[in-house]
Amino acid sequence: MERRPDWFLDELASAGRENLDPEHVARYDAKEDAGAAAEVALLGSLGLGPDSVVVDLGAGTGQFTLAAAPVCARVVAVDVSPVMRAAIEVRLAAAEASNVEVVAAGFLTYDHSGPPADFVYSRFALHHLPDFWKVLALRRMRAICRTGAVLRLSDVVYSGEPEGVEERLAAWCAAFDDAPDGGWTRADVEEHIRDEHSTFTWLLEPMIERSGFAIEQREYSHDGIFARYVARAA
Repeated sequence: MERRPDWFLDELASAGRENLDPEHVARYDAKEDAGAAAEVALLGSLGLGPDSVVVDLGAGTGQFTLAAAPVCARVVAVDVSPVMRAAIEVRLAAAEASNVEVVAAGFLTYDHSGPPADFVYSRFALHHLPDFWKVLALRRMRAICRTGAVLRLSDVVYSGEPEGVEERLAAWCAAFDDAPDGGWTRADVEEHIRDEHSTFTWLLEPMIERSGFAIEQREYSHDGIFARYVARAA
């Protein structure tokens, strides 16, 4: 294995406390619905089919991986968290999905093998990296893609101008209870803002484009907290 320089980011340490917590991972699917069927349908409209190779970066519990597997040739589910990978393996065994490979790696350490990716998918994972490392991650995504491949990226990304962002984030926190029944808590949201690395759309989008992708679709939530992209490998 290639030795990483001493200044290289420790992706496991940056994975987020909750993603390494077995109790959180056991509750994750109840807390977070990835809308995987709709995502697969969207990618189907963009060419996802029986010959497609899909790489799911930050695959989590495998909601998207399991939904994509029946309609494509190969899915690689990549996650740095051993707890998340264990959850995927259990679901794969139950689904008898033989065309899925689970890889212990992150954005910065995944080494692709075989035909290049036709689709790269990532949801609510890139924010674990500071901006410098986001660029390196996006460049690595481009490197595993064939020309014309699709990047589907969804994350916590702040749209709008810096003025008023504190008020928008305060309103986001206020929308959650301190102890809801099994869902996200105010403390979870505060932890994300404080300890993770969500950035502004007007910073992330040039990163995407300068990494070799052309953004074809962008969608911002009405509260300015979430963004979703379809980009094409140039």
